[in-house]
Amino acid sequence: MSHDFQSDIDAVHAVAAVPTILDIVCRLTGMGFAAVARVTEDRWIACKVLDNVDFGLPDGGELKVETTLCHEIRQHREVIAIDNVADDPIYAQHHTPKLYGLQSYISVPILLPDGRFFGTVCAISAAPASVKSPEIIGTFRVFAELIAHHLDANEKLAAAQSNLFDQQASSDLREQFIAVLGHDLRNPLASLQGGTNILLREPQSERSTKTIHLMRAAVTRMSGLIDNVMDFARGRLGGGLGLNRVADQPLAQTLEQVIAEIRSGHPEVEISAEIPAGIVANVDHGRIAQMFSNLLGNAVTHGADHEPVRVKLSTTDTCLLLAVANSGPPIPPAAIPRLFQPFQRGEFGSSEGLGLGLYISSQIAEAHGGHLEVTSDAEETCFTFHMPLS
Repeated sequence: MSHDFQSDIDAVHAVAAVPTILDIVCRLTGMGFAAVARVTEDRWIACKVLDNVDFGLPDGGELKVETTLCHEIRQHREVIAIDNVADDPIYAQHHTPKLYGLQSYISVPILLPDGRFFGTVCAISAAPASVKSPEIIGTFRVFAELIAHHLDANEKLAAAQSNLFDQQASSDLREQFIAVLGHDLRNPLASLQGGTNILLREPQSERSTKTIHLMRAAVTRMSGLIDNVMDFARGRLGGGLGLNRVADQPLAQTLEQVIAEIRSGHPEVEISAEIPAGIVANVDHGRIAQMFSNLLGNAVTHGADHEPVRVKLSTTDTCLLLAVANSGPPIPPAAIPRLFQPFQRGEFGSSEGLGLGLYISSQIAEAHGGHLEVTSDAEETCFTFHMPLS
């Protein structure tokens, strides 16, 4: 029976954190090539590749499985890490390093929560590299676990969608799916966050410090993806979005904190903000921050270079208004009605993540009794949150 490897490639591509993980792997080890590979008894397929050294293997590329060390990992399910092939008593004469001209190598198995072997996270270099340390191997293990749980969660999401017409089945899947997201995915994230905190308290080189901050940014992004998927699950599978409203807390602090976070990740982008200090409203500040972060992140991503992103908070006699605007190519009118639908990605939606950001934002607006409005022309694209004050 043939295996559908394209579905495996698509599944890895659907994990938005994978490119960041591969980038961190190369920065952390100094290696030029990293990949997430699907490995079976008779096939080795590169699902996602970062190739900074022209190794020549693209996404979807294939190696003869028997020529790879991943073939051995599939059998014993243990890490293989080699600092320098010439000095390694096990692999100095091994056929794989000789065939591919490798001097250093690390590969960690990706094991799905039910025990199935999916493949590996691996990196190679034609020069020696220090990869056998507990810190490097531990980081690879966390990345492999994160990828495995993302793959499992996405598989469960697909299964949930296919069974939504069965009320009892969807109820069971809802509980299982939210449990997977809330527990199984957050645990490895917490481990990675804790590890980066420990490393930052110790003396580090400038390069290591930058790498650790990249890892922390990846954790923050992955945590946001989990939040979006959990909110989607609650909204579509039952439960709805809960609100914890506070009536007398100014909105300025909440919005300015989000702006500071976005600026730290995109220092090259100017964000112009008009946020009066005294405006208060009966809102859930955490949810408003989540919505605003999605809108501002989209504006930063899709805005024109060298043009500021503009934020304005205001009120009328009856309404609170929060507008986020950017310059750049307009959104075609035909695309606008689809913007707030789930899983809208690509040319006119978010090009990263799961395509849930604007959908979740619209749900947050509706939970507050308001709505999101978008206008787009050659001058600017503007998303505005409208909420009645009474």
